[in-house]
Amino acid sequence: MWGVRAMSDGQTLIGVPAAAVYALGMQRSDVTRDDGTWVGLSLDVQDRHQPGLCVFTAGAQLLVSQMSQPVLLAVVDEQHEGVDFWRTDGYRSFVPPLRADAGRALAGSSERWAHRFAQYLIDSPGSPLHEGRWLLSCESPLRRWRHAHASHAEYWSSMLVDGHPNGYIDWFLHAGSWEVLPLRPMPDADDSRVKAYRKQAREGTLPPVLLWWVSGLDCHLILDGHARLAAAVAESVEPPLLQLHRTVPRDDLATRTEEAVGCYEDELARFAELRAIHGPAVPDGAATAGPQLVRVLHDLNTAEQPTWAWPLPGREEQWRRIAREVTDSQNWPCT
Repeated sequence: MWGVRAMSDGQTLIGVPAAAVYALGMQRSDVTRDDGTWVGLSLDVQDRHQPGLCVFTAGAQLLVSQMSQPVLLAVVDEQHEGVDFWRTDGYRSFVPPLRADAGRALAGSSERWAHRFAQYLIDSPGSPLHEGRWLLSCESPLRRWRHAHASHAEYWSSMLVDGHPNGYIDWFLHAGSWEVLPLRPMPDADDSRVKAYRKQAREGTLPPVLLWWVSGLDCHLILDGHARLAAAVAESVEPPLLQLHRTVPRDDLATRTEEAVGCYEDELARFAELRAIHGPAVPDGAATAGPQLVRVLHDLNTAEQPTWAWPLPGREEQWRRIAREVTDSQNWPCT
């Protein structure tokens, strides 16, 4: 489920490799449908070999760390039905506080918000960006799962993974629905920040919640917007979202595009042969092959790719040592 790339070790705090700081380059481009509808912002990142917010793997165990500080420990159960997790208080959002006047200025414009969040992602050493292609999109599968009879408050509350500091991501119960895991406890509805955002939720000026899809957890992590999501739930409105995930690497993109175009041309050639035999009553094939090519090319720019994870130096032994430190030697995970 993970893509793993070995990297050289850095200095460590409690055994977690410190992410090196690199000059980061990024090219942005808008992704649209064939009708011109804006889908998201493609981010082509260069020269960051390991992110500051990084996933490490040690067998069935995972560690998410931010600037060498543990944020989340997780272990996939033996039946592969879910993940036990322990969340620390170490996560810090790299997005500065969003003022109400910014919410009003950018209200309803996912595209403008995406450009702003992209800048935060690129500027901060504590973001999950690393080299490769990413999509920051307003389209999320989370929106598709709400039944018409369920209120937004009911639905989004059900999608939030409970538990602090520890809990369980249930793959069996929520297979394919991709729950939402906060990286810190969700604030209450009467929290001062939530109260301020509730007014924006009612006015339709609430800034987006920034999510990161992590394939090893089959879950979305909240990078920024815990209070905004709490406000949307309290007001029972659909929260605006921006979802970050990896897409097809640039090395593969040209090859797979060429393959798709080749299939399209082969299909047109096949129809041309049929027309030569049976006459002009046979269609030229463009009506079927054309839309198929459009869908394939769109997926190459938007489809989720597995999250990269780095091997944890020291492997399982090191993961267990970190777990003992962050859990204060409590019996977690239960053995």
